[in-house]
Amino acid sequence: MPVLLISAGRCRAVFDRRKVGRSFHRHADAYDRFASVQQRVVRRLMELLEAHIKEEPRTALDIGCGTGALVGALKRRYPDAMCCGLDLAFNMLVHAGAKGGKECLLVNGDAEHLPFREDSFDLVVSASTLQWLDSLDGCLEECRRVVKRDGVIALAFFGGTTLWELQECYREALSRRTSGDDPRMGRLHRFMGIEAVRQAAERLGAGEALVTSEIEMEYHPDVPGLLSSIKGIGAGTASRGGTGGLGWRGILNDMSEAYRRRFLVDGQIPATYEVMYLILKPA
Repeated sequence: MPVLLISAGRCRAVFDRRKVGRSFHRHADAYDRFASVQQRVVRRLMELLEAHIKEEPRTALDIGCGTGALVGALKRRYPDAMCCGLDLAFNMLVHAGAKGGKECLLVNGDAEHLPFREDSFDLVVSASTLQWLDSLDGCLEECRRVVKRDGVIALAFFGGTTLWELQECYREALSRRTSGDDPRMGRLHRFMGIEAVRQAAERLGAGEALVTSEIEMEYHPDVPGLLSSIKGIGAGTASRGGTGGLGWRGILNDMSEAYRRRFLVDGQIPATYEVMYLILKPA
């Protein structure tokens, strides 16, 4: 697709957003091979848009567009709209631009500091991105700022019980080999629960707000396969600091054993993804 790649400047972060951006940048080549859950989320979000958009948008923004699945779907659904995709990882935008299709604008920028004027878009969407943000409130304020008064904001992101099996087995394995105050215990990503999402929507004060969650499941032959899938899309903990250290290999082995013992069924282990869907109409 003919594209214009724009850098919106340096982002600011408390949460290690630079680490997130670098990770997704490095894994852009493999993203589509591993992002099966994310692709299902895009399809589901497009279904929800059908029920909540009465008029075709003339301008649409996809925040965290990745390799272009959602912004591409928007362009196919609304061929006359000017569609814009924004991502923190520049290489993701390169892949989005190479996928083909009609012209769109691709911007290298930060979801918490959108480089657009007020009232720029009829539709603002995002899929599988906002779980990496410092502040959902800050991003919602930015979405409301750039969407038109009669526009729609439609967001989908992971929260709640996402990867709860992996997190429980990690804690169990770490507690076997370390003291309770081991700093690695706090390096798991904390996903926002649905009540916290509802409260964020209420604080925004939007005219209409719909908050729901749905469960998506993935299955893998073993824990290394699950971890490879997570790593393959560039996802992982975004807290500052690494996860290695003394005894790390033994901790991973214990985590794999605990996962098999607790969850293995018919030769496969499950991985839960809870997807939060948030539809906002500011007017």
